Amino acid sequence: MKNKFPFLPKHIAIIMDGNGRWAKKRGLERTEGHKVGAEVFRKICQYASDLGIEYMTFYAFSTENWKRSATEVEKIMDLLRAYLGEMQEREEENEDAGYNIHFIGSREGMPEDITTLMDIVEARSSDKNKIHINIAVNYGGRAEIVKSVKDIAKRLQSGEISVEDITEEMLSENLYTAGQPDPDLIIRPSGEQRLSNFLIWQAAYAEFYYDDVMWPDYTGEDLDRAIEAYLKRNRRFGGV
Repeated sequence: MKNKFPFLPKHIAIIMDGNGRWAKKRGLERTEGHKVGAEVFRKICQYASDLGIEYMTFYAFSTENWKRSATEVEKIMDLLRAYLGEMQEREEENEDAGYNIHFIGSREGMPEDITTLMDIVEARSSDKNKIHINIAVNYGGRAEIVKSVKDIAKRLQSGEISVEDITEEMLSENLYTAGQPDPDLIIRPSGEQRLSNFLIWQAAYAEFYYDDVMWPDYTGEDLDRAIEAYLKRNRRFGGV
């Protein structure tokens, strides 16, 4: 399966959008869409790993999502809790899959039992390297940049660095994705065409692909189509 394409983007990021609308069209509660979306997430992780993608980042829950109804937020947290618990139960299976799991976003305001489970999952998968999977939870791109600037400001204030030492690389090194390549391809299903505060620093030279498919209906074939479109792009990075 790894020879399916002549070459692959190293890092693909996906905004998992359309869960609520998918459920509403079927007369279901919005939370049912999130349930199905969580299953699709698992399948796409496995598919991407089988393809040979090295890094995947999934936008699961943004800092703005706290504005949704308390019931919906609670259900999403329950799904995350269940997923994390299941990951521990499937530890042997995940070891074989080679998933290196990393949660990006602020832990502030998150339920303590969930952040504890996040720490456990990250620690147990830290030595795996077949595919690196970032799950953005309580994540906001602007907040991430502010965090990076504050970290640099502390070093500046302590005298560890000078103003002249501050570079783009230094700012990148203080982001949640430090040490990882920036995304080559950002995919947003569901028909919406915006970043929604997702990886706004890292997306500087990413290729964008928008799809009308709602996330709960997303398949490996849809990912293939996005990769095929990416392979036809001429990435000049500001050059001619």
